[in-house]
Amino acid sequence: MEDYWPAVVKKPTGNKATDEFAVIINNISKVVFSRTLKNVDWENTALKREISKEEILSLRQEADKDILVGSPGLIVALMQLDLIDEYQLSVHPIILGSGLPLFKNIRDKVDLTLLKTKTFDCGVVTLYYERANG
Repeated sequence: MEDYWPAVVKKPTGNKATDEFAVIINNISKVVFSRTLKNVDWENTALKREISKEEILSLRQEADKDILVGSPGLIVALMQLDLIDEYQLSVHPIILGSGLPLFKNIRDKVDLTLLKTKTFDCGVVTLYYERANG
């Protein structure tokens, strides 16, 4: 992502949705959690080594906005710390046949309640859930 989106900002693709998203993601504050990266060069990006409940709660309060998480490993870590208020799962109209499992090391059943859906012109459907009885 650090290589792709800033390049799109500098040289737009001509696809309006992609180009607009590139500008948005380039400008927002980002936190990368990694034990292997030595530094990050992407604008508005901080590098953190460890995930702690206190730090995530602090980030949430500091931002006063939603925090979007896209890494399967980070999603699982935040689920285990009980820090996810809403799940947004996007179904894309393509079958790849392989890839990373989203909820890899979750052993317990998590019941969800559907809040809403949003369908995009490209065929993507995003499903919004919260934990049942949450």
